[in-house]
Amino acid sequence: MKNKLFLLVAMAITAMVVLAACGSDNSNEGTGSADNTFTVGLEAGYPPFNWTQMDDSNGAVKIEGQAEYAGGYDVEIAKKIAEGLGKELVVVKTEWDGLVPALTSGKIDAIIAGMSPTAERKETIDFTDNYYKSDLVMVVKKGGKYENATSIQDFSGAKISAQLNTFHYSVIDQIQGVQKQPAMDNFTAMRVALESGVIDGYVSERPEAISASAANENFAMVEFTEGFETSDDDTAIAVGVEKGSELTEKINEILAGISEEEQTEIMDTAIKNQPAAN
Repeated sequence: MKNKLFLLVAMAITAMVVLAACGSDNSNEGTGSADNTFTVGLEAGYPPFNWTQMDDSNGAVKIEGQAEYAGGYDVEIAKKIAEGLGKELVVVKTEWDGLVPALTSGKIDAIIAGMSPTAERKETIDFTDNYYKSDLVMVVKKGGKYENATSIQDFSGAKISAQLNTFHYSVIDQIQGVQKQPAMDNFTAMRVALESGVIDGYVSERPEAISASAANENFAMVEFTEGFETSDDDTAIAVGVEKGSELTEKINEILAGISEEEQTEIMDTAIKNQPAAN
């Protein structure tokens, strides 16, 4: 009886050890997988910073859960950061309004999406050092009445829009007498609206405007001698990370190794490689 009882106890202990070992292995496996990836959120719809394409040409990266690929300046920077961190880059295509919630909920590790480190955003998330800086311009119809504008006040009476939940939309108020139109979800929608005459122009950053005019011969970029009043943070581009994230310092070290000349080279290449449809 004692032998039988001893055998049952021994079997029970063995089973517990095995289960504990299995649980430990599964936990380590999950942690290891997470530790080996750098998950980045972006729109994949803001060329030349980021866009969607159908193959991996020009260094594009597969979008998680989709058959498509993401390319552009942001993707190239994300690749350099992932390499510097010693991790595998995972790109998650996310609507603009969903980027910050995706970061704060832990669905992504960072936002690399042409996002400016504005004071409002800094209340919710942290930002790294800048990885690009650009000026605000206007995209208009080529040959139209606004193509030769030199001041933002030349757009008095014009129907102007910008992307939803961006500082681009707020600066429209600096134009006296402007007909401020509803903000739009993305740049594709704004390009369609401009092409169809629904708007006379939209506020953008120089790289996107160059991209737009390169993709559509009917568009032109207007640069100003008397432009919008902005802060340095408004026109800069930085990586968004969670509050207090240990990634901030690590990413800053990697970004410090990318010179302004290299940034310009990467951007010029992105503008050249963007799909015509964008």
